[in-house]
Formats: sequence, C-alpha cells, structure tokens
Amino acid sequence: MKYLFLLGCSLLSAAPALAQDAAVDDERGEELVLYHPYRDTYITVVATGQVEPLVRSGQSISVVGRDEIEAVQGPDLTRVLERLPGVTTARSGGLGSQTSLFVRGANSQQLLVTIDGVRMADVASPGGGFDLGTLLTGSVGKLELLRGSNSVAWGSDAMGGVLAVTTKVPNGVTGSLEYGAHDSLTTGASAGTAGNGYNVAVSGGYARTDGISAYAAGTEPDGFRQWHGTVQGGVALVPDLWLRAVGRYADSKVHFDGYPAPNYTFADTPEYQTTRQGSGRVGLDYSGNDLKLAAGITLSDTRRAYYDPTFGAAPNFETTGRSWRADVKSRVDLSDKFVLDFGADSEWTRFSTTFDARQEARLSSGHALLGYHGGGVHLTGGVRLDDHDRFGSHWTFGANGAVDLSDNLRLRASFGEGFKAPTLYQLYGYGGNVALRPETSTAFDAGIELGDRGGYRHFAVTLFRRDSRNLIDYVWPSGYFNTARARAEGVEAELTGELTEGLRGYASYSYTKSVNRQTGKDLARRPRHAFSTGLDWTTPLAGLKLGADLRVVSESFDDAGNFTRLDGFALVTVRASLPVTEQVELFGRVENLGNKGYQTVAGYGTYGRSAYAGVRARW
Repeated sequence: MKYLFLLGCSLLSAAPALAQDAAVDDERGEELVLYHPYRDTYITVVATGQVEPLVRSGQSISVVGRDEIEAVQGPDLTRVLERLPGVTTARSGGLGSQTSLFVRGANSQQLLVTIDGVRMADVASPGGGFDLGTLLTGSVGKLELLRGSNSVAWGSDAMGGVLAVTTKVPNGVTGSLEYGAHDSLTTGASAGTAGNGYNVAVSGGYARTDGISAYAAGTEPDGFRQWHGTVQGGVALVPDLWLRAVGRYADSKVHFDGYPAPNYTFADTPEYQTTRQGSGRVGLDYSGNDLKLAAGITLSDTRRAYYDPTFGAAPNFETTGRSWRADVKSRVDLSDKFVLDFGADSEWTRFSTTFDARQEARLSSGHALLGYHGGGVHLTGGVRLDDHDRFGSHWTFGANGAVDLSDNLRLRASFGEGFKAPTLYQLYGYGGNVALRPETSTAFDAGIELGDRGGYRHFAVTLFRRDSRNLIDYVWPSGYFNTARARAEGVEAELTGELTEGLRGYASYSYTKSVNRQTGKDLARRPRHAFSTGLDWTTPLAGLKLGADLRVVSESFDDAGNFTRLDGFALVTVRASLPVTEQVELFGRVENLGNKGYQTVAGYGTYGRSAYAGVRARW
C-alpha cells in the first residue's frame, strides 16, 4: 500500500514534465502522441448530445473504454467509476444492493444516466434516480462521465452531471466466466457482425452470488442474481440514412435486511426485492456533409416488487414507472468554424404504486447551442426552454470554452445551469405536494488539461463550484417541500500515462466540500477527500499482465445532522491476467487485500478480502 501511495504522489508531482511532452520520441525513435482522432475514448456525446472530439469542449469529461473495464475485472461498476476524479459511492450491502453515485458532491438522483441513448431514471422512485446497483459491467463497452451541470443539452436531471453508458458492439464472438468469493458466478457472451449497409449485435449475461449480510452485524447472507441482455442493429435505407434500434432488458433479485418486530431495530430479515428494467430506442440517423440529423422514440420501464416471506409469498409493495420520449437532434455546419446544434423533445412519464393511483406528467423542451472552433479556440454557448404541464416553463443557460496553449495542452472553463423537475412521487405520492418548484443549480469550473485520459499521457487540474437551490426534501410529518440550499466546491487532479514501455500508471485526487447552506453541516455520505492510484504492467513473461489499485477515502457523516461518523478507509486490489492463446485469456484478482473493515452506509456490511478467477475468450 505504501508503495502505491508513493507512486500516486510521484505521478502527480511529475505533471509539469508531462506537460512539456505533447508529442515526443521514444527510445525507438517513434513519435508518441497523446490522442488519436479515431480512438473511441477520444470521442464523446455528453458535451452537446452529438458525437465530437473531447478537445472541442471546455467541460470536465472522462471517458473509459472497454479495455480498461476488462483490466479492472469483475461485475462491480463502481470499481471502474471510482478511478475517476470527483466520484464517490455508497452502497447498502453487497453487489446488487442500492448503490448511489455522488459526482462532485451532488445527490445521486441529480446525475442523469443513459444507456444506449435512453434515459434510465426510475420515475416511480421518490427521487427519480437510477440505481447503479442494477447495472453490471458485463455488456458495457464505454462510459462517459460529465462532471457539472449541463441541462442545456440534456434537460431535467443533469444537475450534477451526465453518465452515458454504451453497450459493447463486438466484431465476432466473445465470452467470459468468473467464479470466486461468496459462491459468486458471473458469465457473459456477445456476438456481432457488420456488412455493407447493415450491422447487428447481441450481448447478455448472468450473475449470482450468496453475498454478505446487508446488516453489518448479521450472520445471514443476502444474495443477488441478475439476467440481462441487449440487442441492437442498424440498416442503411439509402446512402447516409440509417434506421437504428436497440433494446435492453434486465431482471434482478436482491435480498436485504430490515427492521422486524418486536424491537423494530436493524437486523437480519428474509426480505428481498425484484427489479425488472426494460428500455429501448428506435430512430433514424442522417449524416450528410454539412448536416447531421437524428430522430427517435425511446421507452424506459422499471417495475419493482418488495417481499417479506415472514408475512406470505405475495409482494407487500410494488411500483411501476414508465417514460416515453420522442426527440430530434441536429447539427449544421454553418461555416468551417461555426456549428449549430439544436433539438427538441417531449417526454411522457407515469407512475403507480400499491398505495398510489396512476399519475402522469408531460415535459417538452427545445434547445440550441452555437459553437465556434478555429485557431485553437473552442467556444460553445446555448439556451434551453422546458415546459412542464405541472409547474410551467423554465429557462436554462450554459457556456464553455477551451484555448490551446500548445499541442494538446489547453485551458478550459465552463458555466452551466441545471434543473430537476419534481418527481411524480414527490408531486402525488405519500406526502406529495403539487406546488413544488424544480430544483436548480449553477455550476462553474476551470482548469488546465494535457491530452485525454485514454492517451499516452494525460494531466488535468480543475477547480469547481456548484450552488443548488430549491432542493426538495421530506419534512416530517407534512410531506415534500422546497427547503434546502447546498454548495459543493473543491479541486480535482488526474494523471495517467506510460511510465516505461509496458508500464502504465494512473492517479486521481478530489477534494470536495459539500455543505447544506442552511445548517452549515456536511451533506450525508460525502467524504471530502478521495484518492485512487494504480499500476498496470505487461511483463516480458508470455504476456503476463499484473496490476494493483489503491483507493483511499476520508471520513464522512452518515446523516444530515452529522451525528453518525463514517470512518475513512484504504483498500488495495491486486490483479493479473495471462493469455493462453490468441483467443483465450485467464484472469484473477484479490479485492480488499488487507481485509479492512469499513462502511459507506452506517450499519451496512461491506466485503472483506475476496478472491476471484475467470477466463475470457474471443473469436
């Protein structure tokens, strides 16, 4: 652990030297560049909703490709996301349990999550967010995380940021199997092909584990299992015009602990929850010389059921949330330097629960972004108008810019506004209030960046601040009200790069001060310091790869009143992989090597030392 910590410090201190090497010659006399315009991790959609290079945006964006996801190993997506600056997580138990992702201290429900272009919010949940515990890494091909408010391009929910998940599209057939601690089994397979004017791909997987007790002091393990699958494809109707479709389904079951009679204190119980998620999109994409146009219809449907076998086999509570969305987006090249992005969409949401009758809402929006790209200067500004059939209209503004100082070294800054419409549950559920106003935020950041994190060398330092207003909270016993204001501010630093031939390192650090501006207290489960570092070494021994990661998180509080303290912790993971043939690879890892006890939610269990091994194949 000490070695990894010193490695991270040395990486960060080496940043000025890296900044001098936008393009350098290695010992073999070959030019090494920091990015490549055709590399997948150099391209993003979260900046404007359109595909474009990272360097054209002044916003803070990180992209993770499939190679890195496979190197990290395992089905747990949080282990990948925690490598990024500004990210902390909290989980109520083992794999599959309720998982929250805090980006720069924002509430997890204020992060917009999309999978293959479909917004995945559970509109029947009180906060209307997405439970990351239901998303495993198996079929994920790419992750894009935008940190900061960006409702101009993305509308409601993008107060804290945007996480765009793209399913992998293999060229051929792949398969994997992993087994390990707590009788955990994870399998996955995918296949894809493409030809002149068509492409099709299918992927899926199964995961199950006996798990650990959600109640930290408990002895009864709480298991998890999930089936998931995705089908996607496209066909060229005429040159430059494609019909595309994608569909995803996931069926999950996770056990949890509760508060049984007669003491009604946290303890082992046989309770469990099932979640069925269905989502998809069908649409047309046109790509001409100066015009790009995409139009489509999306569906997201989430159904949850809660069971307590103590009282019978029937569910004691059920929720159903569904959203239909029709959207159109376009990009017009006005000249060789000016580009106009614009679009419109309408979303129809509905929810119902065992105790709440079906309710519906409609949100319609239009936006425009004007960009200038020339002479090493990239400027973008825009505006959005949203009209909600309950609270009326809301305007949102945003702007960002980047200036090239030298090859691949740039200054960047952004200003963004965000908003989040009241959820149907907050309007009509238990304690609902139809007079609620939308939550709003104003965010600023500025920094300097060299290259991008998927390139040969990357360095970035960013200062940020976000002020949030009209935050919705439940005030017992009256119900939901706009009561709170919050501020999150801090600094992020990140460095990745090739240290020597075959040896790559990364380090990221975040300081985030997130406080309730009315009480002055820290927001719950928001540690102020988070640090990640690691090494990946391709040895000269038959392609054997060795890796190690260190994650350090400072103390935080579990509650809004800051009465219950969560201790800080440091976790070490070691990894290895070995190619057996060109098609087959063995891999394995040990998580929490030091067997440290820690909690991210007070009273809930976490994994001790755990070992896993598996095999991957490609044809």
